Amino acid sequence: MPSAQATDVALPTGFRDRMAALFGDGAWLESESERLAYGYDNSRRLALPDAVALPTDAAQVVALVRACRAHRVPLVARGRGTNTTGASVPASGGVVASFERMARIVGIRPGDRCAVVEPGVLNGDLQRALRPHGLFWPPDPTSADFSTIGGNLACNAGGPRAVKYGASRDNVLALTAVTGTGELVRFGTATTKGSSGYDLQRLLVGSDGTLALVVEATLRLTPLPRARRSLRAVYRDVDAAAAGVARLMAQPVTPSMLEFMDGDCVRLAREVGGADLPAGAGALLMIDADGEPDALAAAMRALGQAAAGDGLLAIEDAADDAARDRLWAARKALSPALRTLAPGKINEDVVVPVSRIPALVAGVGAISRDCGLPLVTFGHAGNGNLHVNILYDPADATQSDAANGALARVFALAVELGGTLSGEHGIGLAKRDFMAGAVDAGALALMRQLKAVFDPDGILNPGKLLPP
Repeated sequence: MPSAQATDVALPTGFRDRMAALFGDGAWLESESERLAYGYDNSRRLALPDAVALPTDAAQVVALVRACRAHRVPLVARGRGTNTTGASVPASGGVVASFERMARIVGIRPGDRCAVVEPGVLNGDLQRALRPHGLFWPPDPTSADFSTIGGNLACNAGGPRAVKYGASRDNVLALTAVTGTGELVRFGTATTKGSSGYDLQRLLVGSDGTLALVVEATLRLTPLPRARRSLRAVYRDVDAAAAGVARLMAQPVTPSMLEFMDGDCVRLAREVGGADLPAGAGALLMIDADGEPDALAAAMRALGQAAAGDGLLAIEDAADDAARDRLWAARKALSPALRTLAPGKINEDVVVPVSRIPALVAGVGAISRDCGLPLVTFGHAGNGNLHVNILYDPADATQSDAANGALARVFALAVELGGTLSGEHGIGLAKRDFMAGAVDAGALALMRQLKAVFDPDGILNPGKLLPP
């Protein structure tokens, strides 16, 4: 991935002195080695900020935003940098506000099924704190143990459970945030119903930190299911598996997870990850159901009947947790196994209507053949959200050009099928220049107007999400 080159934004002396006094030693960082640690994310893009602030409360965030606005200094919010789109890379220089020291779980309210947290709380830490209360927060990205709630909200993270429980946007009740004018605003209420004007808290989710900096979130919680069961359906080819997805989502029982793996994924999981899969497998579906123990048997029968169809080679039911873990071994083995195919990987997460998954899978296969590169597809099929991995050698100019061409074709295909650029990774820098082809011109113009209302001077995460 190319680096994002920051412009040379020299911080005014008065601004630097004021911020150093506000944050104190160890919380206002200016040495090159310290700034370097905050200049990259999982997209492998890199740009050096001019300084890093580590706020500990909302008052410091307000003062920081107001100072940045007064001096026209770019300001980029950061969680743990696990995003893959370059959204937290300070491509315009300026200041990175890292929320690692705002990591308190302010309160857990089981009776209201909500939790109040600061943005630096790790998703995994929150889940562990909720477990004794019999509750969980549904978004569960692969990076849950390392990614922050603030980062999850910034990109509208989802994960496998989103097919039944929704993504971050569906599980946030209220936000407290600092706009680009330095105003502290509370959006929403700690209620699951509300009809009091515009739904602004949901607007902030998925905005890549371009509208406001979240300093507190009230999250909607869900009771932990009492039981879970899994099925693994193995198919002759990807077409048969994709048709199985359409059948599964057309019947009344909603799976709690529905994961798709194409033929390359199956082969890698078997050969590299050691998963127990038949040699003739061309694709598979991982299907989970959860709920009350006495209702699961009927749910599993319904899901098994829907999974059955032309091209089904085998279907296996996991009756206990150990068997379930064995079935999911193929999915867990996948990401490390992909590294054996090529040194470089572009991982995008396009989404289409579920009924168009067969067309998406077929189209990705055609793009792979045309460009001469492996395009490996897996992901959250129940939402139509598939991760298309373009594997190539970044040191080979021909392969790099082919990979970029394939990427543009994958995006165009998703839009043509009635979908869009991202289901859960967000836009950031990686997909920004494709937005004009994916979003209606009138809607894009309204997005620009909203940006101007929340951030009139354009200091918050400039250059992200909205194309120039």
